[in-house]
Amino acid sequence: MNKQVLVVGGGAAGFFAAIHIAESGLPVTILEKSPKLLSKVRISGGGRCNVLPACYDIEQLYRHYPRGGRFLRKLFYEFGAREAYDWFSHRGVALKTEADGRVFPVSDSSETIVQCLMQAAQKAGVQIRTRAEVVALEPQNDGQWAVALASGEVLQAAAVVVTTGGGNKPKHYAWLETLGLSIVPPVPSLFSFNIGDESLRALQGISVPVAMVSLPRWKMTETGPLLITHWGVSGPAVLRLSAWGARLLHEVNYRTKVRINWTGASHPATEARLQELTTSFPGKKLKNTPVQLPKRLWEYLCQRAKLSQDVTWKELSGRQLNALLHVLCADEYEIVGKTTFKEEFVTCGGVDLREISAKSMMSKKLPGLFFAGEVLDIDGITGGFNFQAAWTTAYTAAQGVKDFLL
Repeated sequence: MNKQVLVVGGGAAGFFAAIHIAESGLPVTILEKSPKLLSKVRISGGGRCNVLPACYDIEQLYRHYPRGGRFLRKLFYEFGAREAYDWFSHRGVALKTEADGRVFPVSDSSETIVQCLMQAAQKAGVQIRTRAEVVALEPQNDGQWAVALASGEVLQAAAVVVTTGGGNKPKHYAWLETLGLSIVPPVPSLFSFNIGDESLRALQGISVPVAMVSLPRWKMTETGPLLITHWGVSGPAVLRLSAWGARLLHEVNYRTKVRINWTGASHPATEARLQELTTSFPGKKLKNTPVQLPKRLWEYLCQRAKLSQDVTWKELSGRQLNALLHVLCADEYEIVGKTTFKEEFVTCGGVDLREISAKSMMSKKLPGLFFAGEVLDIDGITGGFNFQAAWTTAYTAAQGVKDFLL
């Protein structure tokens, strides 16, 4: 009996699933439409590859997923961040945890992760075909699958694992919809905010270690590093906020207000700090006062509050202090669009999780058809959470395939 398994997609989830399936003795072939393998792994984290998050408490881990968190929760108990860390470590990858909770290879090179996956696949006996684009799947009467390639070739499989990743256009999923599968409409996630204010954009390159960024329309807030760019604002705080608000922002065509607390502290704490500066440096001019913000940004914010840099703290009126406090804690700008980084690109949407078994990652409608990775309606915030979802769903799918065929 034919027990060939075909994995559609040569990315992180595809390789991880194929390795675990092949280690059980089943014949596995990865079909990748492009000439390149593991392309997203190579470019992630600016080429350093944030391979997973240092979040080992499962009750915390699943909360980092705007979509799919509850679905992943049980899966993480079988294969979570600790298991992923151990898997790479046991295969010779030295890992390090950075202060912000992201895990990288010590080499600071994504090639380390690429080579680990490639070598594990080779050792397990995984076959790999590039330039092999799958255009259609068709279940056969004998329980097998016919897998049609763009070249015209038709392959036979006892099970198919789809790991084609995300795509922000419905056409990316059209070939799956023809099978009767439900697709949650895809929209982008993890993107920067374009800001129309040229005076802010003129500060490009300035970063703030801890800022609070909010979408007041929906009462959403994220705290973390912020970067001013030549198109607006970016950095982890903005990217995380874009993930939670991905669908809402799409619905308003990425046009709404963003509020920035540049201090990262509460309104009362910042007010107390300003009072302290007034007491400690009464005769100092604002421009010469030591504050926990980059000098150019401080000067800009004083201008936003309509304050002269040459005024001293004792000369500030109560109204002027309140104006400064407002700019520091509740500075508002109009979002006029988004900019998506190629290496950070993540899709909100995909194959509807209600039609997937969380126990096996197999379609509830089509026996022998499995899914893993970003093709599913699962996405996490920045920080290694999307790779973790890939490792976890791929591992679960591999177990599901083995149970189905062995």
